[in-house]
This record gives sequence, C-alpha cells and structure tokens, in this order.
Amino acid sequence: MTNYFAYLNLKRLPALLVVFLLAVILPIVRAAWGFAQEPDRGDAIVSGSIADASTLIPILASDSASSEVCGLLYNGLVKYDKDLQLVGDLAESWEIQDEGLTIVFHLRRNVVWHDGRPFTARDVEFTYQKLIDPQVRTPYGGDFERVKALEVPDEFTVRVTYKEAFAPALSSWGMPILPRHVLEKEDLNTTRFARQPIGLGPYRFKSWKTQEKIELISNPAYFEHQPFIDRAIYRVIPDVSTIFLELQTQGLDSAGLTPLQFTRQTDTAFFKTHYRKFRLPSFTYVYLGYNLDHPFFRDKKVRQALNHAVDKDEIIRIVHLGLGTVCTGPFIPGSWAYNDRVKPAAFAPALARQLLAEAGWRDTDADGWLDKEGKPFSFTVITNQGNEERIRSAEIIQRRLKEIGVEMKIKVLEWSVFIHQFVNKRKFEAVILGWSLPREPDNFDIWHSSKTREGEFNFVGYSNPEVDTALVEARKIFDPEKRKIYYQRVHQLLYEDQPYMFLYVPDSLSVLHNRFRGVKPAPAGIGYNFIDWWVEKSRQRYRLTP
Repeated sequence: MTNYFAYLNLKRLPALLVVFLLAVILPIVRAAWGFAQEPDRGDAIVSGSIADASTLIPILASDSASSEVCGLLYNGLVKYDKDLQLVGDLAESWEIQDEGLTIVFHLRRNVVWHDGRPFTARDVEFTYQKLIDPQVRTPYGGDFERVKALEVPDEFTVRVTYKEAFAPALSSWGMPILPRHVLEKEDLNTTRFARQPIGLGPYRFKSWKTQEKIELISNPAYFEHQPFIDRAIYRVIPDVSTIFLELQTQGLDSAGLTPLQFTRQTDTAFFKTHYRKFRLPSFTYVYLGYNLDHPFFRDKKVRQALNHAVDKDEIIRIVHLGLGTVCTGPFIPGSWAYNDRVKPAAFAPALARQLLAEAGWRDTDADGWLDKEGKPFSFTVITNQGNEERIRSAEIIQRRLKEIGVEMKIKVLEWSVFIHQFVNKRKFEAVILGWSLPREPDNFDIWHSSKTREGEFNFVGYSNPEVDTALVEARKIFDPEKRKIYYQRVHQLLYEDQPYMFLYVPDSLSVLHNRFRGVKPAPAGIGYNFIDWWVEKSRQRYRLTP
C-alpha cells in the first residue's frame, strides 16, 4: 500500500493531528485516487414485505414473497447477470449439441448443501423428476415436460435431451435445485421442509415466525464467497402506511414505495440523509382477471365492453402519479416480444354500453343497473390486503363500471388466504393481481389451456386454440426474430380476447438505507449482486446473535 505520508516527519506532529490525518484525510485521498476499500463483514438488512411467504420450496412457490426468500436459499444451473445475459450458476459451463436438442451441463465441484452434504448431478435429476411428477402441485412443470431424457453420466455432468427444439431450454434451468438426500422420501405438497428448508445458496435458513418475520444467515461455505451482510431479515407488515412509519424510524432498511411516498413523502431531509431511492423499469404488469367459467364473462364482447368502460390513464395518473404506462397485453415494452402495433382500447363508455346491449345486457327495470334474464350485472373482484395501488385501482374501476350500469363489489383478503383459498382454487368471479415476468418471454404456463390445474398459473381458465398453437410453435424456434412473430400474434389475440382487463405497467419504486455499499443499479435491478453489498464497521447497526 502506498504511504502517502512517508515524506512527513510524523514524530514532530501532535498526536491528535496524526490521528486526524490517518482517520479523515487518508480515506478521502484514497477515495479520490480510486483505491477501493476492503469490504467489512457484519450487520443485517431488514426488509419490509406486505405478505408472508407461503412456502420455501421453490418449485411450489408461486408468489413473490416466497420467491424472494427462495432466491437467497437456492441456486439454479444458470442465472441472469446484471445485463440480463444467461451465465453459469451451479453449472460451470455447458454445451449445446444435436442442433439444439441436447444440453450437456458441467456442474461446479465442491458445492455443498447447508447441511454439509455435497451437491451432485443426482440433485438435478431429482428436481427434474419432481417437476414432471403430476402429483406435485408445481406451476413450473410445462418447461420440463418437453424433456425426452435426462441422463447423469457422472456426478458432475447432466445431459438433457429434448423431444424437439425448445428455445427456452437453457433459461428454464434457472429453476432452483432441491436436495435429493433430504426430500427423496418426502411428499413435497405436505413436507415440513416447506418451513425448514435446506438449500445451497448464499444464505441459510434460521427461523420463521408466521406473519411476523423470516430470518436468514450468511452461508460461509457459499461457492462464490460468503456474503458480507451477516443476516437477511424479512419482516411481514401488511400495511404500507406502517411500513413507511418503520422507514421513518429506521426500523427497516429496504422496502417498496407507493408513488405518493416516492414522489412526495420521501422528499425530506431525513430520507435524503438516510436512504437512497430507486426508480427502475419493472417487468411487471397489473390486471383484472375474469373467471372465464362464470356466465357473465364467457362472452368476449362483454369483456371488451368492460375494457372500454375503464380509463387506464386515469388510474396511472391518480393512483401512480404518472409513474407507469398502460398495459396492452402479456408482454411489456421492455420485452423483445412486445407488439407495439397493439394499441390501448379507447376509453369509450358509450361504446361499452352498446357492446353490452348487443350481448343482451340492458336496464329493463330502470333501476340504474344492467340486467339479463332477470339477473343484474353484479360481481365481486378480490384483491390482496396491503397493496394500496391495487385497492385504489379497484375503486376507480368500480366507479367507471357503475357509470355504465355494472355493479362491481370489492373484497380485500389477507395474502395467503387470497392465493391459496381463492385464486388457486378458482373461487372468484374476478381478481386484481400482477405478474412479475421472467426475461424469457415464453409464457406457456400462464396462457396454455392445459395449465389450469390447482396451483397452476392459468387460473382464469383461458383457452384459445390459436394461442395454444402459437405458444407451442414459438418454443421450437431459436431465432428471436422468428419467435417474435408468434409472440406478437399471441399479444394481439390476448388483447382482443380480454381474458384479463390489462391495466398498467408500474415503475419499480423502492428505498434502501444508504449505509449499504456495493449497490450498482443495472438492467437487472439492484439485487443481482447482493452478496457483494457491505456496511462499514462504523455504520453497522446489528450484530449476529446465536
């Protein structure tokens, strides 16, 4: 290390001046001259979540709260880097053979599970077998049904052969791998492992207090390196106002923000001193989905009418303060599969009433509500507690539908009840939810008519043979420009069919305590390099306890 003060006769300087030079001036000079400080270990990050996780078995996890925690406990064979390019994770390298029909993965050696057992190709084989097991309630099996054979030539090689060309093949192996030695005799649908997981990721499971918090501790044996942050704590706080109060007392280090909080309530000296705010593009859209088995929503003309009755720009302007864009289908503007020729339907209440009349809905008794065959057009939409944007969006939709004679009631449910008792079991008339999309645009599992079992993603029951065919054909094509033709057709058909009222693409708004260093925003967001985040010793707030 360069001694910047070698030319000084330090013995002649007062002791306090020496301390000042070494403690204050030297770090400034080092920073200015580009010398990086070695990261310190320690501290914890405390994040706020409006919902508790439902399971810590990643192939069963269909909600964002569960998936976020699983992301620190497990790894897949591949992952996306900061620039959204596929790179190796548990696989050191791979080879594409037989014109894309075969992938040979070469696995990392010396990777161990959190209980010390070695990771091998048998774990990959086991995970694959569970993904295609019809008794396992996983929504992710569609990608793996295309596999013709999975072979294990040795403990660190996996050969996957597909029945036909399958473009999403490589990205599908970002699926987290499960430990065979722990789960091979367990029923994944009921195992205690869901709440006491053993992974091989950068963090190990420590504790879970239902509806209170989940705590993880850093994994000293992690194959990249032990994370610098000792603990990751997820606190469950179902109310966004309470989350904000916790930020104001620095009880939380990280949380999502509402548009009002982002634009106004955090524009204070306190937040500017203690936090960093991030506004990033999101791969998320919010929708009102119809149960297509319900007699009101079987008619496409009715769904199109309701779409014309709701002003999406009004929702973005009022609820999101302009921080979002109108959604026109299953792909968002940041996706290469997006069809920019599909334009948002005009806000046209008169046209909406006309289409409903053509579908047989009229106000025959002059009570202000449309009816058909003696039944009023009245239905209930459900959404989840704690998401104020969705609740406020529902209220605007409710008002706009009332103006055309349609009654929409709103029911707000606690997250786990909402997902497991209503959405997964298809016990709803309509639902307001959102999708966080992968970078791979294949959305077979959401829209194909075969994916409607309990726990799968096509819970609205959508079926269109042309969409089914396009989704299947797109999977066979490796050239993105040729695949794009099929996805753009899917985009067009879905917006015409309106199984969802596609609402908006919100910006991703979040806040992070500014004591965390190593945070480098990129196309992948900010969490992609979390194991490299660190806090200077002098600013650490939490100690690791047994």
